[in-house]
Amino acid sequence: MVMVKVAMGLMVGAAMVAASPVMAHGQEISNDLERCGADARGPAVLVDVRGFVAATGKVRIQSYPATKSAWLTKGEWLNRIDTAVKPANGVMRFCVPVPRSGEYGIAVRHDRDGNGKTDISRDGGGFSNNPAISIFNLGKPGVEKAAFHAGPGVTKITINLKYM
Repeated sequence: MVMVKVAMGLMVGAAMVAASPVMAHGQEISNDLERCGADARGPAVLVDVRGFVAATGKVRIQSYPATKSAWLTKGEWLNRIDTAVKPANGVMRFCVPVPRSGEYGIAVRHDRDGNGKTDISRDGGGFSNNPAISIFNLGKPGVEKAAFHAGPGVTKITINLKYM
């Protein structure tokens, strides 16, 4: 009888682990604003990026789980949108889906010449919650400064780009 209870407990535990959603990493997606529209089911983050100093190059927006091990770590981003810079009145809007309600961070980079490389003296960047960045931390704030809660629907945030 004890063996049966132990076996049942193990099976239930295994089923719970198998049923828990795993966050997929490295999804390159298009900027589909309908995901954040009136009929959106979420969860997603509607991001307004402000402060482009030039309408040139590319902009990259990446979402991360808000954990110290994943934040700004190569290959740990959840979703990435890469697109040409085409601001309307200095603003671009993005819809970034997230796997479920929870804590996330978003990073944005404006690659002004579109060469795919970060030039800290020319390119701009920003993060969710708009934390202060400087040359001393190479523009990389800690996750505790950028983390925000995404709810079950569409969560709206604004990121202000900064240039060194």
